[in-house]
Amino acid sequence: MDVFTAMQTAVSGLKAQAFSLENISGNIANSQTTGFKRVDTNFVDLVAEQAPNRQVAGSVMANSRLTTTIQGNINATEVPTNIALNGEGFFVVQTKSGDANNQTTFSSNNLYTRRGDFAPDKDGYLKNGGGAYLTGTSLDPVTGRATSEGPIQISTSTLPAKATTTINYSANLPKTPATTNYSSTVAGSELLPATGFATDPRITTGTGAATVPATEASKLLANSIDGPSLTAYTTSGAPVTINTVWAKVQNGNASATPATNDVWNLFYQNNNAVTDTASAWTNAGTAFEFNSSGQLVTPAATSVSVPNVTVNGINLGAISVAYGAGGLTAYTATEATTRTLTQDGYSAGQLNSVSVNSDGEVVGSYSNGNSIALAKIKVVQFTNPDGLKADSSGNYLQTLDSGAPRVGLNGTTIEGSNIEQSNTDIASEFSKMIVTQQAYSANTKVISTAQDMMSALINIIR
Repeated sequence: MDVFTAMQTAVSGLKAQAFSLENISGNIANSQTTGFKRVDTNFVDLVAEQAPNRQVAGSVMANSRLTTTIQGNINATEVPTNIALNGEGFFVVQTKSGDANNQTTFSSNNLYTRRGDFAPDKDGYLKNGGGAYLTGTSLDPVTGRATSEGPIQISTSTLPAKATTTINYSANLPKTPATTNYSSTVAGSELLPATGFATDPRITTGTGAATVPATEASKLLANSIDGPSLTAYTTSGAPVTINTVWAKVQNGNASATPATNDVWNLFYQNNNAVTDTASAWTNAGTAFEFNSSGQLVTPAATSVSVPNVTVNGINLGAISVAYGAGGLTAYTATEATTRTLTQDGYSAGQLNSVSVNSDGEVVGSYSNGNSIALAKIKVVQFTNPDGLKADSSGNYLQTLDSGAPRVGLNGTTIEGSNIEQSNTDIASEFSKMIVTQQAYSANTKVISTAQDMMSALINIIR
């Protein structure tokens, strides 16, 4: 390498260090940018082809090294629609292309970002600080079914009322219930004797229909124990309280031929506007048989349907009582112990707030006390995230190097009311800046030294 080549090499060093400083300055400038990924610098030596004994160090070139896979710190915020990805992956976003007839239109191209500072805009779309709109699957708040794909829009319309169709109930019934007329010395159906009733209200096998008039309600209550009590809803959203009692209508006998099981019936009150003893009661219509181990053997299904449930003159229609496998048992106790009691109906409600849960669902909280999934956020992952092409506002574009996106969290968790900070470390950037400054200065010394040497060479002929 001659003096002139040495000068050229020093110039390449100046360019490389200037390129590094440009990256450092950009990293520092974006140290508070949500979801920003710093850009580091790689230096590559450029060596001219020479014989080994004449090989020289050569010049240098600087390249960017992306840190897309390095996660920044996750910080809590007070905005419930802010979201952070804890792990790999990107939010799928789109940009606004215009407004037509007061309707927002979006570009058809998907972009990808880690910037999760989303908040509803004036039209209810979830938009981040970089101007990108979060996409996903919108859900029908009533049915829970998917309605559309694309930018998520939160509707502030009233949530319509939903009639109760299913009651989820699990409990343990007593082996020997504590009822007024119970006597362990009486055989058969001593907990609900047929005597004293104008019409036998018991169902001991399969299904059927039976009622207890108000004039005989006290006899039923004396031979039964409290069952579940809950509020159901009509199609208009009117609340209706359903009160129930359990009555043991048959004692099992394991030594009999054939062996018999304990049998229970569930009754509900027809009119809760009066006292229990002043209202008629209706048998739910199913014989619940338990073996000597307290396990439910009949019906074999995990739910039963109670037809034409009518309370206070209001027909709620058929309601399914779902208890699941092992949900109803009859072990040793004196009273029924409820383990689960919920229903799927509700009154109409107004949207109070929106949040994001760990499953990536945008959940609306309504004035009627319900929390309902309104949308499912779309998250993708890439085989080579560093192969993505950076765009403005914290977005990335898919490239051949990145590969195709794979939809799904795949181990990544979503944290609502949080954002991911820039992964820039100010202390590290300042250290790199000092090293870059010294290297830049050293290259200028090489140039000034080469200049002195060339001046000396020129002065030889004087």
